[in-house]
Amino acid sequence: MKARVHVSLKNGVLDPQGRAIGQALHSLGFSAVTEVRQGKLIELDIGQPLAGKPKPEIEAAVREMAQKLLANTVIENFSVELIG
Repeated sequence: MKARVHVSLKNGVLDPQGRAIGQALHSLGFSAVTEVRQGKLIELDIGQPLAGKPKPEIEAAVREMAQKLLANTVIENFSVELIG
């Protein structure tokens, strides 16, 4: 089983990397882009003993991983997606 953790900055948090991407897109002629928010995707392969547990338990464990390490919950939001 795989888990994906999508991490993005909370609304109101400045995103200088997103702004740089937006400016680069404009310089390439993509003027329709009005705002860019940059984030990250973390993929985890879930093995035993966690893989043998029910999906809600696996999701809870991945959420705990995200809260403790994968996302800075002061300035970032995250979502968890289980695959397989």
